[in-house]
Amino acid sequence: MTQGEALTILKTGANVFLTGEPGSGKTHTVNSFISWLRDSGIEPSVTAATGIAATHVGGQTLHSWSGIGIADSLSPAEIDRIASREHVARRIIKAKILIIDEISMLSAGTFAMADAVCKEVRRSELPFGGLQVILVGDFFQLPPIAKMGRTTQFAYDSDTWRALNPIICYLSEQHRQEDDAFLSVLSAIRSGEVEEMHYEYLSERRLAPEEAPAGAPKLFSHNADVDRINTTELGKIPGKSHTFRMTSSGKDTLVDGLKRGCLSPEILELKEGAEVMFTKNSPQGKFVNGTLGFVDSFGADGVPIIETKDGERIAAEPMEWQVEQEGKVRASITQVPLRLAYAMTVHKSQGMSMDAAVMDLSQAFEYGQGYVALSRVRTLAGVYLLGINARALEVHPQILEKDKEFRDLSATAAHTFGDMPRDELEELQKNFVKALGGAWVEEGSTSTRKSKKVRPGIGMPPRLAETLTAVREARTLEGAAKDRGLAISTVIRHLEELSELGKLEEKDFKHLFPSSRDLEEMQEAWKEIGGEKLTPVFQALGGHHSFEHLRLARLTL
Repeated sequence: MTQGEALTILKTGANVFLTGEPGSGKTHTVNSFISWLRDSGIEPSVTAATGIAATHVGGQTLHSWSGIGIADSLSPAEIDRIASREHVARRIIKAKILIIDEISMLSAGTFAMADAVCKEVRRSELPFGGLQVILVGDFFQLPPIAKMGRTTQFAYDSDTWRALNPIICYLSEQHRQEDDAFLSVLSAIRSGEVEEMHYEYLSERRLAPEEAPAGAPKLFSHNADVDRINTTELGKIPGKSHTFRMTSSGKDTLVDGLKRGCLSPEILELKEGAEVMFTKNSPQGKFVNGTLGFVDSFGADGVPIIETKDGERIAAEPMEWQVEQEGKVRASITQVPLRLAYAMTVHKSQGMSMDAAVMDLSQAFEYGQGYVALSRVRTLAGVYLLGINARALEVHPQILEKDKEFRDLSATAAHTFGDMPRDELEELQKNFVKALGGAWVEEGSTSTRKSKKVRPGIGMPPRLAETLTAVREARTLEGAAKDRGLAISTVIRHLEELSELGKLEEKDFKHLFPSSRDLEEMQEAWKEIGGEKLTPVFQALGGHHSFEHLRLARLTL
């Protein structure tokens, strides 16, 4: 199935399991669906099976979203107690579409518990209380963590999956790996048919540790190896260490979840010359999660200046990871979006795409571990193997048979929807949007919103629409933040997002400046100094204007 065919099915409102090999475009497809929903004025609930995956999709864990936490099982009384929590109930009742990423790492029990809570809150026996549910992932990748002595139960083993009965959309295109030999190795692992020639392909990539290329991240099965190498390599670099400590705010349980999912450590130690990797996507597109480089220097304000592999120099200013519920920030952590790039675990590499990686798979212990590591890289030439064992080339035996079933069901779905008349499909999609309170936007239309006189904020996430309304009505920046129940920095971040979406005009927020003269002074300083760093402008103006107003002034240019 192509990405376009899958997207067409997603837009009908059906429950869907979106799957496919690494690099087939699962993330791109679900992001396209989310954008389409938001253009229609519908905000999905985006969750993931793990904290790490949640940071990739800009959502929160399903455990947190549903209120089930770390429980292994729930009694009827416990389900009732969770459903009685006001913030959980409000979130689930207001939800319209639930997206769950990395479904392969979610156990059948956890999947069923989230379903039970949604049913209780929404007073419906339909799966997840009648929500459209989109499951995203690849069961050939890392499985759920099973308790000692227990058998792994995948999400598809549950009664919840059977009741949900999702349409299978198995993406068949390949957008990451670029050479046939490497694809044959990955396909052989995936089909459980690894032969001598595949071992030969991989053996050609074996090398001694001292031969490993500098700058390529190293992937290991165990945390102990990762910590040892990162500490050792940093210690080899002469010069002064610079330490960056993570700060946090909000409820402890939510903060702990953010910390577990954040690839940047709580205490980050850097030196000039240290090899690093960005751990978050830049809103301005300057870097993405996985961009590699080295610390070129430290700015006057102590911010690390990173030179990327492409020769770009980027100031790695601290960024926030947040949990937002109903448009309000419930918890946040702030850290420089970097980590040492000498080594990381295979587990934390899931979801990344790399040009090259050094791998030690000699201690692989989990099904799918080697497959995940190898499939991070685009070509066989980018694979550097320090060691490999037999388990590294094995996938879970249950999945081999299930995968054939998924492929057959996907082919049937593609045929069924492919034969459906275009106007009939469009009618299904229109009815879906209307049922969720959205506004249908014709494909390619730029004037639909005005002609239909839809409510303010259509075409943007509700949290941003609410912030825009608060800003327009408030007399001060502080007042807008108070009305929204958000930090001032979060209100400004929302305005920056609105600006990137083309939904913000100067008249929307010009009244928030102390005076027109202040705004003109800040604008002139921005134009004279150039760039996007706040500190030089702040210092040039003698500290007379706050960082918050400087960020607002930057939006007027």
